[in-house]
Amino acid sequence: MAVIVVVDDERLQRDIVKTILDDEGYETYTAASGEEALVTAKKYHPDVILADLRMAGMDGIELLESVQKDSFAPTMIIMTAHGTISSAVEAMKKGAFDYLTKPLHMDSMLMTIRRAVEHAELLKENRQLQRELYDRFRIEGIIGSSTEMQEAVKAMKKVASSSATVLIMGESGTGKELAARAIHYNSPRRSRPFIALNCASIPENLFESELFGYEPGAFTGAVARKIGLFEAANKGTLFFDEIGDLPLTTQSKLLRALQDKEIRRLGGKEPIKVDVRIIAATNKDIEKELAQDRFREDLYYRLRVVVIALPPLRDRRNDIPELAEFFLHRYNREFGKRIKSMDPAALKALREYNWPGNIRQLESVIERSVIMTDTEIITLKDVKSELRMPGTEGSFLFDLPDEGIDFEELEKELLRKAMARTNGIMTKAAKLLGMSYKTFWYRWEKINGDNPPSPGAAADRPDNINHTPEKTGV
Repeated sequence: MAVIVVVDDERLQRDIVKTILDDEGYETYTAASGEEALVTAKKYHPDVILADLRMAGMDGIELLESVQKDSFAPTMIIMTAHGTISSAVEAMKKGAFDYLTKPLHMDSMLMTIRRAVEHAELLKENRQLQRELYDRFRIEGIIGSSTEMQEAVKAMKKVASSSATVLIMGESGTGKELAARAIHYNSPRRSRPFIALNCASIPENLFESELFGYEPGAFTGAVARKIGLFEAANKGTLFFDEIGDLPLTTQSKLLRALQDKEIRRLGGKEPIKVDVRIIAATNKDIEKELAQDRFREDLYYRLRVVVIALPPLRDRRNDIPELAEFFLHRYNREFGKRIKSMDPAALKALREYNWPGNIRQLESVIERSVIMTDTEIITLKDVKSELRMPGTEGSFLFDLPDEGIDFEELEKELLRKAMARTNGIMTKAAKLLGMSYKTFWYRWEKINGDNPPSPGAAADRPDNINHTPEKTGV
């Protein structure tokens, strides 16, 4: 039920309006002055205030200016006589929703109030969404106790209140978009749009029209005006994910827009001023891209006003239990499960895994485990199949050392371990390594020519076999 306050220094007028609104099902209160209306509004938190423009003491415009200081300001409708319509229009410029002329027409008044209530409800929903987004993307809520992560969080807090351009660097899955959203929703721009663009997903010939929009007739098929992302994100934030994949031809146009703070639609003649904060992210080594002339140096230095580096999950293993618990609670709620905790052996496995997919991969593992488990505790068995750990058939886990490896020796070791695991049955060894029997045979013969398989196996060379290996027991 919407709450409405009627403000008028004429008692008969406000009583009549209150009766009509009460009959329509609204919760209605009255006030005889602007000052009284402020007290009433503070007590009942109305959705709509219907106020007379001309009143002794605080008039309608002064009341409007006073209630707008509240972050949860009600929607205002001004009532005015025909001779003061210009003042009512001025009130609308200052934030009033609409105005009604006296004497009031009941149908017109009810229609205007219905629209005002709908507007107030939309504002309320928007404020609720903003609160939820802020709670979700609070910088203080970002999980991470490692030195690198704490440095990143500290930088995010400092830069959030400004409009400085930010470059976020880190491997895929480390949470670059989460960091970008946290910066936006903790900034003065939080009520304005946050628009994300994945630079790797847009064809090169569409980039310019996506960023800047176009006018009708700008090219074949352009039958109507299209607003580009810069205009759509005006007063807000535009997030360029994977900026390292931005085509060179577009990089120069983006640089011009950042320098001039204006864009021009394709086919348009007039420049359009835009106020957009830029946050960019990349998983590439931009220094290498510069050296190979795949990224403009001037754009790079325009983007890296503030650089935030997000560490990979393998460098912050102490954060894994807390992250796992966070995802466990999230998917408990989402899927209506009541899983209480994770088995210590499962947590140990998560901490020891190398996480090539970083936090995104960890979230996926926990999500699947929550869906599939039938117990109140996630066990080692629940996570093991997802991690490709040692002991999981057909897979190995090892770190690639900085000094590199001898691939021939590694291949020889894999073949020998597969044969040992299968007691010399070459068919099973080939399956264990994901090879065909013929491929395994030739690799074994090439690398281990001096150590052939069992004596009887030579007769089963691929070029001599006239039956399937599975049936020979080789």
